[in-house]
Amino acid sequence: MPGSLFQLPDELVLTTLAQTFPCRDTQIRTLATLIYPTAAPCQNIILYGTESTGKTAVASGLLELLDEKNKEEGPTVKFAIVNSIECITPRYLFESLVGRVADALQWETRPPRCETVSQLAAELSKMLKYTPRPETFRFVLVFDGIDRQRDAPATLLPALARLSEIIPCITSVFIVTSPQANFLRTPFVNSIHFPNYTKAEFVAILATSPPPVLSSATKEETTDLWTRFTGAVHDALARAASRTLPAFRHACTTLWPRFTAPILAGTHGPHEFSKLLIAARAHFQDERLLDPGIVAITTYSKTGKTTDPLAVTTSQQNGDVKTLGRDGGSPVEQSTDQELKPATAAAGADLATLLPITARILLLAAYLASHNPTRHDLTLFSTHHHGRRRKRGGLSVGVGRGGGRSRHRKIARKLLGAHAFALERMLAIFVAVRREWDPKSTAVTMDSDATMDSDAMDSDISMAIATLASLRLLTRIGGGVAGSADPMDHGGKWRVNVGWEVIKGLGRSIGVEVDEWLIE
Repeated sequence: MPGSLFQLPDELVLTTLAQTFPCRDTQIRTLATLIYPTAAPCQNIILYGTESTGKTAVASGLLELLDEKNKEEGPTVKFAIVNSIECITPRYLFESLVGRVADALQWETRPPRCETVSQLAAELSKMLKYTPRPETFRFVLVFDGIDRQRDAPATLLPALARLSEIIPCITSVFIVTSPQANFLRTPFVNSIHFPNYTKAEFVAILATSPPPVLSSATKEETTDLWTRFTGAVHDALARAASRTLPAFRHACTTLWPRFTAPILAGTHGPHEFSKLLIAARAHFQDERLLDPGIVAITTYSKTGKTTDPLAVTTSQQNGDVKTLGRDGGSPVEQSTDQELKPATAAAGADLATLLPITARILLLAAYLASHNPTRHDLTLFSTHHHGRRRKRGGLSVGVGRGGGRSRHRKIARKLLGAHAFALERMLAIFVAVRREWDPKSTAVTMDSDATMDSDAMDSDISMAIATLASLRLLTRIGGGVAGSADPMDHGGKWRVNVGWEVIKGLGRSIGVEVDEWLIE
């Protein structure tokens, strides 16, 4: 035994580990104190914190250094780490733990099957309790992610916590995300919290591994620019998307080549951080940089060429826009007069290609029913006096009785939210406009085939409504008359679930200007 009753591990071990894991010095020293045999060893320790806060890395790194350092002389620390996520059953957890303990102790014989906690305690007692060990020997069992163990009984965690009472030389470390109150069923358990990293800690951690030096800047300029850049990325993305250290590091690594592209092109210098940030603003707003699996809708320019939002930057030089490819290659110049149409226009074109003519007309009729007042239906869709419907022919608001402009300006109904409508009203609008919007449609006549044509049209309409409802283009918001569950109940309430830009493109696909049918 050493002369002192309390002795921490070698300071070189703690300093090396603190340099490997910055901003975790307090947790490292606390864990070393509770594990080291000559310090203040305890029976059970709980390491808790959210994902990617360094719990497993710090625990495994500290135990490896203590194991290597104590091979020479002094107290002996051995360990075995079991990842509970990899164990599909508690039996697999027990057998994996016994096997790794035997490997750490270099046990001669392989333990037999271990199916219960009682067998686990018996096998561990053979290797750790009944075998002579020095007084300064300590074996650490690390259960990583034990709160996510599959098919775990309610007594699993309390039973594992009692192993240290049966075998005094054992210290059990439980790594969890959010421990419940007294989930080990023991009077007292030492807990070490691994909090989320703050902005200063994020920046300090990434400052330890700066990117390669830029060709047109010095090492000091690159390091200073990298530090300010990581702070800007944290302000833009940390709360919304990059809350963990791996996600934040990935975001910075992905954005850095696009952020420094103007420096490599010679348009900006490394000290012009504000201009570089403005030039890379489009990249900070693109979700595909964080998750490449997100598929964005390709926008279209006036010339008909597709434009990738990921490649466009906002840096302008002499009236030209600089664009950077995905691979970070040389900039490509584009004229600034190429105005991009909304991405929803492409969505409307795709929708017009996928939907049949009946479904398109039904969706347009649903939009008119959602945005036009009911009192104007007779004026818009009646064909009693004119043989065809009467177009609106211009704005109907904003002009007073005296010919002057009214004091009260009204918002266009297409800019407001969609209102609920009855299915019967939508079908009436559909019947009124179908012959004019779809000249190829077969009119229902009064001959012998009238019943057959009417049944075919009804089935076509029912199928189209079911298709629009399954695609969530139409949503049912009521149960119909007397709570009926029939989706084709004419008294049921529906609401259109598409915007104006999509409807406008859908109408133009069949040669209809939908704004002529709206009452503002």
